[in-house]
Amino acid sequence: MTEPTDPAETPIASRSGTPAASDAAGTPSTEPTALVAEEITKSYGGVHALRGVTFKARTGAVNVLVGENGAGKSTLMKILSGAEQPTGGRILLDGEPVEFPTPREALAHGIGIIHQELSLFPNLSVADNIFAGRELHNRAHLTSVAEQRRRARSALARLRQDIDPDTLVGDLPIGSQQLVEIARVLSQNVRILIMDEPTSALSNAEVDVLFEVMDDLREQNVTVIYISHKLEEFRRIGDYVTVLRDGALVAEASMDRTDTAWIVQQMVGRSQDSLFTRSASRTGDVLLAVENLSVPGKPTPLVDDVSFNVKAGEIVGIYGLMGAGRTELMEALIGMRHHTGTIQVDGRRAVDGRVSGRLALGLALVPEDRQRDGLVQALSVRANLLLSTLNTLTRHLLLSPARERRVATGQVKDLRIKVPGVDAQVTQLSGGNQQKVILGRALRTDPKVLLLDEPTRGIDIGAKTEIFRIMSDLADKGLGVLFVSSELAEVMGMSDRILVMARGRITADLPRGEATEEALVNASASTTVMKVSP
Repeated sequence: MTEPTDPAETPIASRSGTPAASDAAGTPSTEPTALVAEEITKSYGGVHALRGVTFKARTGAVNVLVGENGAGKSTLMKILSGAEQPTGGRILLDGEPVEFPTPREALAHGIGIIHQELSLFPNLSVADNIFAGRELHNRAHLTSVAEQRRRARSALARLRQDIDPDTLVGDLPIGSQQLVEIARVLSQNVRILIMDEPTSALSNAEVDVLFEVMDDLREQNVTVIYISHKLEEFRRIGDYVTVLRDGALVAEASMDRTDTAWIVQQMVGRSQDSLFTRSASRTGDVLLAVENLSVPGKPTPLVDDVSFNVKAGEIVGIYGLMGAGRTELMEALIGMRHHTGTIQVDGRRAVDGRVSGRLALGLALVPEDRQRDGLVQALSVRANLLLSTLNTLTRHLLLSPARERRVATGQVKDLRIKVPGVDAQVTQLSGGNQQKVILGRALRTDPKVLLLDEPTRGIDIGAKTEIFRIMSDLADKGLGVLFVSSELAEVMGMSDRILVMARGRITADLPRGEATEEALVNASASTTVMKVSP
């Protein structure tokens, strides 16, 4: 592989004649382009989300777009898909200027988008979701339910999924819902496909299937624009990479002329060696003791006779494949699922099975799906931060808005949450900052043990580093931290001890020094149960 060139040494001239960005090989690509966003700017009041960005999507290739949260990726994709209008610049499709006043107009030009956050209707069937807004009709102008069901089954089969089209989407696990979202867009036979974090909720096997489908799309000359925070993943599937930082284009390159370190350097301005690391810790007494915990399920238990402990000052990671029972374990601990077995927090046995009882005991959970389970999207940052502790902010049985605002502002400052203001709607924040809001709400309950289920899902490298910094600081202050991650680099870099789950059971309990990638992967596929004494 050719050594990547420093972007500062090989500038590509922008339209204004000033250095704009670079190709890692030192020269711009000459591959034909299906879509070009030329000198795109976007301002929201006095805030510049995009600053003269030129992005090229090469024909029949996977064009990866990366950058930290707030870099402008989502804004650019909203413009390309018709959901937003640029303040300046233009869009060229096959070399001709076009405008997309609505997403429907973009779709009419063959541009489809798969959003990171699911846009499904949980109370409708899979087939109804796939054809929502473009229902098939028979000669009597009635919805052709049978034909929609047949085509939905065909679209899912393309993703190697045997999901009943009549199943309610709300009854599916989040990974299957993500695949329904993908099937819905693929069924529209788009020629330019935008994929925003499409694998954030998928298992490794499902990711492999999706990549096979993307290879098929390449052979059919479909142009893919792919946004992901998973470096090893997009390096595996991408043909070209474009890096945004602070709303500007900083680098573009053919993927085979880059390496991971170079991409990270362009994204965050520092080496990846400083990411996902934790120094040696000093642990204290056991804060969380779990014995023989089981969660019923059919045909087998979702969590099966699990025992483990978490000590004060200790970060314990849980690794495993999709369906291993990790989320179900977390939900049982916080009181969201019925379970058997015993749970003790700081020597006090959990008797109250409700969420409120577990909060009072000293447990707090940051859930896996922040949009569905973590945020009240219609409310402000302030309201979302304080929902769990409103009773502490009353005066004479009435809430004090001034005190609410003061407490929320302090929490925003402590966690370095980037917000327009505490009264801004929480959906205005980037994914990483939304996650910090949920984390801040959990910390407001003054937990002894913090439970984190996939805390870095769908957020960028910089935000991940911030989340892990907060975790380390909390452990250093004597909290116990139990977190789930599907990323080997994260769980190995941040954990003092790693539990591996498979088929609802703990199959390995490894201290930091003994945890290798091979050991974790082997244990995640094991059927041998390791008993752990609390």
